[in-house]
Amino acid sequence: MTSGMLTTQGSQIVNAEGQPVILRGVGLGGWMNMENFITGYPANEEAQREALYKVLGPEKYRFFFDRFLEYFFGPEDARFIASLGLNLLRIPINYRHFESDMEPFVIKEEGFQHLDRVVNLCAEQGIYTILDLHALPGYQNQDWHSDNPTHKALFWKHRHFQDRAVHLWQALAGHYRDHPWVAGYNPMNEPGDPTGELIGPFYRRLYEAIRAVDPHHIIFFDGNRYSQDFHMFHEVWPNTVFTAHDYAEPGFIHGGPYPGYTDGQYFDASVVEEVFLKRTAFMREKGSPIWIGEFGPVYPGEPEADAMRYQLLRDQLEIYQRYGVSWSIWTYKDIGLQGLVYTAPDSPWNELLRPFLEKKARLGVDTWGTLDTHIRHIMQPLEETFAREFPDYAPFPFGAGWLIRRLVRHILLAEPLLEEFAALFAGLNEAELDRLLLSFRFEQCIQREPLKDILREYACR
Repeated sequence: MTSGMLTTQGSQIVNAEGQPVILRGVGLGGWMNMENFITGYPANEEAQREALYKVLGPEKYRFFFDRFLEYFFGPEDARFIASLGLNLLRIPINYRHFESDMEPFVIKEEGFQHLDRVVNLCAEQGIYTILDLHALPGYQNQDWHSDNPTHKALFWKHRHFQDRAVHLWQALAGHYRDHPWVAGYNPMNEPGDPTGELIGPFYRRLYEAIRAVDPHHIIFFDGNRYSQDFHMFHEVWPNTVFTAHDYAEPGFIHGGPYPGYTDGQYFDASVVEEVFLKRTAFMREKGSPIWIGEFGPVYPGEPEADAMRYQLLRDQLEIYQRYGVSWSIWTYKDIGLQGLVYTAPDSPWNELLRPFLEKKARLGVDTWGTLDTHIRHIMQPLEETFAREFPDYAPFPFGAGWLIRRLVRHILLAEPLLEEFAALFAGLNEAELDRLLLSFRFEQCIQREPLKDILREYACR
């Protein structure tokens, strides 16, 4: 085995000396896979990029995104994460950095430029990285975070997309096969196979393809239905970890008091533990390691609500410690909703976007970070119609309510905002764009102090 590589041993992850390693860290959401609530744009990443290309042109477009990738995570970010005692950065990746839809199966070597930089920055600070393919060709799930402009996961319907994903993972594994600070590969974030019948055979194919190139790194497989459902799996292959995502209902933007009721269900620490045990039953039954790849509340900025969410977070971390679980919280950096660090409210980026973000909030177009309070006159009749006319309609993955929100808020109301968003950058020169993007540098950001203190406390236990 390559010197220093992590591997699995029974229910533990261990280092080259056989000593147990618990991975505790953060996810780098919004960087090599962008998300609307993290940086402020509407709809999905590809649509944002197309809109910006139209107003910036090719040269300024390349400048814009190259500087964004450079500033969003740099040496100070890695040093900060290490200073908290954390030892993991999960890196979400969009396939578009490595392959074009117009040139399938042709690997874009320039995609490794920033990924190598961040992997090595973390290695210098003793931080492991897990490479997470967050957006796959054809969209592996039905939501915006797979860069999906629709509500259909076409990945599961077309062999072509699956072939491209296997080819891409062989390229990624070949590139990092000897890197000891890469803890492993997370080949598919939050899959949404509606049948539940395709994911198992595809995982087997992917496992064998990666192993043909890289026999050593751990492979982290998400459960189906957004990493919550494991009933279709029957075995854990050597040196693999099945991973659950463990978001708690009171921590969502619509969450109620904690302890207390959210959507008619009571939540306290014991209920949160019950949910965790249900989500990780497969791993505990098989005696394999457990990694919670995502979890964490959002913080709407109301002191009482935020305080309850910090308590929820503490309760989850207590549970993970009790069961010896590895974890990575979502997310490291954003414009103020959830990040461990976030852009300053008076930063050039936030100042430019403020009126636009207010409109987004009024229209409720980001279901992760906004409510539909001001568009109930649109949503309520649709919800009532579905309840009356289609009472048994329960589309995958999360039912009729999810589908209505996805179609109306994330698509119908979000797409017309793309031109408005792009227009904010029209006519700006490179110096002006650079000034905006500098808002994402660590030195310009604000640290979320209560979250920082909680993570430091549990990282060092």
